Amino acid sequence: MIVKERNTKETQIRVELELYGKGNSTIETGVGFFDHMLEAFAKHALIDLTVECNGDTHIDDHHTVEDVGIVIAKALSEAIYPIESVERFGNAVVVMDEASVSCDMDLSNRPYLFFDIPVSGKVGSFDAELAEEFFRAVVFNARICTHLVMQRGKNRHHIIEAAFKAFAVALRRAVAKNDRVTVPSTKGVL
Repeated sequence: MIVKERNTKETQIRVELELYGKGNSTIETGVGFFDHMLEAFAKHALIDLTVECNGDTHIDDHHTVEDVGIVIAKALSEAIYPIESVERFGNAVVVMDEASVSCDMDLSNRPYLFFDIPVSGKVGSFDAELAEEFFRAVVFNARICTHLVMQRGKNRHHIIEAAFKAFAVALRRAVAKNDRVTVPSTKGVL
């Protein structure tokens, strides 16, 4: 179990993460839809995840969503690297009713985010553009190359949830143990 904390004037966050868990989660960020997305992420990544966040949501949810992404990423980074005996690459396509989102991932230790999910507006009180902020925070702080692409969709809730689940399944596949792989790179190091 990896424990990470981050305290700023905007947010106070504690994350507990077990990379090879069972998908159990306890999430309390003060942002209802975001809690729902993190629960889905933990469930489908098979990560045990506890998130406690006290954020300045009286201003808006931006700092909470971005900073939680940073702290989860720091825990992921510690759990993943140095990388060995895992698949390294993962991909998934997740559908939710009319929505379909793909995620391709490389645990390359080189952060990159390609995000082509054109959503705007709100899901409840959640600003849809905060999904991209979350994924950017995770990808850059965990040093993961990720491409998230909406194939189709109309309902913002379905699209964003499909993105979180696709990311989760791709991550689960990328960290899958494979004893035949020592360091999954021709460089000999990642």
